[in-house]
Amino acid sequence: MRELLRTNDAVRLSWLTALLADSGIEAVILDMHTSIVEGSISAIPRRLMVAETDYARARSLLFEAGEAIVSTGPSA
Repeated sequence: MRELLRTNDAVRLSWLTALLADSGIEAVILDMHTSIVEGSISAIPRRLMVAETDYARARSLLFEAGEAIVSTGPSA
């Protein structure tokens, strides 16, 4: 799995997950429950992840949608 971005914005995560799903890319949101348990200070952002094989296409879709993308390693 590769990380596309980190955020605590639930609406943004929902929209991006739907955008990816519409293009046939399955996305997973990690740290959702951890960020809820932690409280409301947003210290632990949620991570939007996709399979390694879908990463390049997902990154391109997010870029076309005007979304900032984090670099998560040497091949990012």
